[in-house]
Amino acid sequence: MIKLLIILAIAAAILFVLYILALRGRKNHPGLETLRKWSYAHRGLHGNGVPENSMAAFRLALEAGYGIELDVHLLKDGGLGVMHDSNMKRTAGVDRKLEDLTTEELTRFRLESTEETIPDFHDVLKLFNGKAPLIIELKSDGNNAAQLSKTVCELLDTYKGPYCLESFDPRCVLWIKKHRPEMIRGQLAENFVIRDTDGVPFILRWVMTKQVANFITKPDFIAYRFEDRVRLGNRICRNFWGLQGVSWTIKTKENYDTAVKEGWIPIFEGIRPSADAGSHLVAAAFPGKEP
Repeated sequence: MIKLLIILAIAAAILFVLYILALRGRKNHPGLETLRKWSYAHRGLHGNGVPENSMAAFRLALEAGYGIELDVHLLKDGGLGVMHDSNMKRTAGVDRKLEDLTTEELTRFRLESTEETIPDFHDVLKLFNGKAPLIIELKSDGNNAAQLSKTVCELLDTYKGPYCLESFDPRCVLWIKKHRPEMIRGQLAENFVIRDTDGVPFILRWVMTKQVANFITKPDFIAYRFEDRVRLGNRICRNFWGLQGVSWTIKTKENYDTAVKEGWIPIFEGIRPSADAGSHLVAAAFPGKEP
């Protein structure tokens, strides 16, 4: 019995070491220093009649001194549309997939019953033009992860402003690692085990929650749901391996202050933090370093 317990203990120790090794990413990308100095408006500065992921929301965020987080999909003609959901029902009132549209068709649909239409990603880049950083989420659909990543990265090849790329889909993060290693890449995650994920198998939900794909994708940062951030995997990623953390979506000043104090790059919604509040993140994450 004692021998069996020893064997089990050794096996458990080996598995834990392998888990720690699996969470390793890439740290100290020089571009992160700029990204840490900003706070990011989730889907732009929307609300009060301004639709999410709209050009109006992006302009307001830029004028207020924030960076933005936005979502990009691959269109039928190879263009890039900006919207959170693949299905357009919630934001545009039409039960269609964004991936089934062409670039020209984006302007035919109104967002949240306003005059705002679905943005073309090209136009967002023209608007920001390096004035504030972008957190760009790649929204894959089916098997288009590689083509989506390729299309976005080819467009960003000539963009001069600060940005980073992130995705829930490890295939997107892996494509960036292989083909654009110089770009800042991040793995999006949350506790998928406890949430409804439309029939995704438990083992895949577990892998995504535990971030064990990191050993292949080597992300520069992890972007984790604020409410789920206190997890062993996050502690290992951030405290042991030194990866940057991004926290989403922060909806109260108290949570915002907590995230900044803990060293997370904050993505917020429904609040108006001080435009220079994000600069305090540098000091929080790196004591003794001037923002």
